[in-house]
Amino acid sequence: MYIKKILLAIVIIGLIVAGYFAYFVYGAMFEPNTAFEADTAFVNVSRGSSYEDVREQLKPLLNDMETFDALAKHKKYTNKIKSGRFIIKRGMNNNDIINSIRVNNVPVKVTFNNQETIEKLAGRIATQIDADSLSLLEAMKDKAFLEDNGFKPETALGMYLPNSYELFWNSTGEQFRDRMLKEYKSFWNTSRKEKAKTLRLSESEVIALASIVYEESKQPSEQPRIAGVYLNRIRIGMPLQADPTIRFAAYRLPKYENTIIKRVLNVHKEIESPYNTYMNRGLPPGLIAMPDISAIDAVLNNEKHQYLYFVADAKRLGYHKFAKTLVQHNANARAYHAYLSSQGIYK
Repeated sequence: MYIKKILLAIVIIGLIVAGYFAYFVYGAMFEPNTAFEADTAFVNVSRGSSYEDVREQLKPLLNDMETFDALAKHKKYTNKIKSGRFIIKRGMNNNDIINSIRVNNVPVKVTFNNQETIEKLAGRIATQIDADSLSLLEAMKDKAFLEDNGFKPETALGMYLPNSYELFWNSTGEQFRDRMLKEYKSFWNTSRKEKAKTLRLSESEVIALASIVYEESKQPSEQPRIAGVYLNRIRIGMPLQADPTIRFAAYRLPKYENTIIKRVLNVHKEIESPYNTYMNRGLPPGLIAMPDISAIDAVLNNEKHQYLYFVADAKRLGYHKFAKTLVQHNANARAYHAYLSSQGIYK
């Protein structure tokens, strides 16, 4: 009889322990465990992160870290951390959360435009994905990569077409660069290649000219006409005489560091540089800025006309006056220079 009571007590205790364990397991796995009010939250896990690194990000997002830790250990997540950007939805339980941060690596939208240099582009991208600017810059400037794909340091920036792209947050510098090369090759379809061939320009030369067009005008409606002016000059062997190239050359000199040239003067036109299109005929060795796609297409679909000159229109700022003759151009230029002087702009 005594033995029966002991056995009964053991069974009861076992049932209680099993019940508590079942309750704990149910709570750890299936009870909602999110502490945020928004519909979603995100966890960014870098390569090489430890469970403690992930845990620090999860702390403000979860109600009960103890049950999460227990289940994470049981599911062996603590030793198999995956990098990426992971989504957690409000009301998720621990099991759902662990499954999500294991496999639900969601892409991010990476956007860039008008970056003046490879260095600035790398800095811009580093704010949007996990790769730092140094690793991005190393990948983007890799000599073997550039040579294999027909680029030079002067033209490398032209591979990066300003737009928005979906990439994984944990992309490396090489992965970002390779994705941009894929986008570049897709952009240069058969139609665009044929148009460049008709102009007797390479892809890099089209983009170099587009960068000048873009720096001259941000108006897509006017860019094809400006492109036509420069192509007319190239056709007759006339120097491009593009003021944006002068500014680009000047800003590369210590003398003009941290300055803004609002008015190109004769002294600027005497700067010794392959980018000085007053002194050198033809296109500069590379692009002077990152042009919008509209400017690239403006070169490829340039307006056919007889204009050889243009100058900013003082009465319609942001637009230009075009001329076929130097006499007409000089009259337009005097009007604009008078406007600059009236605004106190002398350099």
